[in-house]
Amino acid sequence: MSDGAAHRAVEFTGPERVEVVPVDDPAPAPDEVVVSASVSAVSAGSELLAYRGELDPETVADEELSSLDGDLSYPLRYGYAVVGRVTAVGEAVDPSWRDRTVFAFNPHESRFAVSPDALIPVPDGIDPETATLFANAETAVTLTLDAAPRLGERVAVFGQGVVGLLTTALLARSGAETVVAVEPRDRRRELAAEFGADAVVDPTRYDGRAGVVDAVRDRTGGVDLAVEVSGRPETLETAVETTRFDGRVLVGSWYGTKRADLGFGDHFHRGRVTVRSSQVTTIAPELRGRWDRERRRETAWRQLRRLHGELDVTERLVTDRVPVDRAPSAYRRLADEGEPTLQLLFTYPCTN
Repeated sequence: MSDGAAHRAVEFTGPERVEVVPVDDPAPAPDEVVVSASVSAVSAGSELLAYRGELDPETVADEELSSLDGDLSYPLRYGYAVVGRVTAVGEAVDPSWRDRTVFAFNPHESRFAVSPDALIPVPDGIDPETATLFANAETAVTLTLDAAPRLGERVAVFGQGVVGLLTTALLARSGAETVVAVEPRDRRRELAAEFGADAVVDPTRYDGRAGVVDAVRDRTGGVDLAVEVSGRPETLETAVETTRFDGRVLVGSWYGTKRADLGFGDHFHRGRVTVRSSQVTTIAPELRGRWDRERRRETAWRQLRRLHGELDVTERLVTDRVPVDRAPSAYRRLADEGEPTLQLLFTYPCTN
């Protein structure tokens, strides 16, 4: 039972419309546990697509996650970074699950029933707020694995949101010779330098795409690898044009229904540039003989612990802590590009 506070879930009900709706107090099935949320992280990328109405409603939310197995039509409960405590266990579940702190790829809900197989125990020594960054850390690990940076390569990362910053940090520690961060917001460029970028570029200082391309090339001579995680489809063409002959562009952004004209002209065609997508739901075919989800998750926790120790990433990345009841105003703030919000966390009333 709760301490008297109603259980809640965040629901997108239409473009720029969010409600916090009551949910029933769940009881576990014999093979389930109940998790009481402590904190959950909002993804400024995919959740803003849901907030702005920029998702294809017929798309499956995530074919690999049982908590997100529906489509993306409204009303929609969406999110995938909840940390909480197991407060009840079903009769067929090992009782040692009770009281564990766990991570769940689950929408923003104060309390939910789930199979233990869908939970990831939070390693000792990692606090709940840091643990909410696990999904972003796993994405950054996936991007780095797919990018496969070689010793001495020159790299540009376009976009310095949470995923971009974590990716910049991993690439800067990968043996790359130079890592350049391209980002319009001042504070995020400062963080990129703190996280290991050798140079930063403010695209708003230049007149058009050509100026940004020249700025990156001035710092690198042209990059071997460009990683596009800005969430802006128009940035992809800029990323392509910064690459050297036979360069690689890795696209980690999810654009939703957003479209942009992409003029893949002489540089792309004659320069033999490769453009490839990366997404955390699956592991690249060439890695599956050696990598599985468990190995990648262990790597993500290890890298998150490492970066937290070196950089205090939680203190640097988390800018807003908002009670879940105030979710509608939180999304409005997150969508305002004039606001300094980076990582926003929802907090939940204490439940037993």
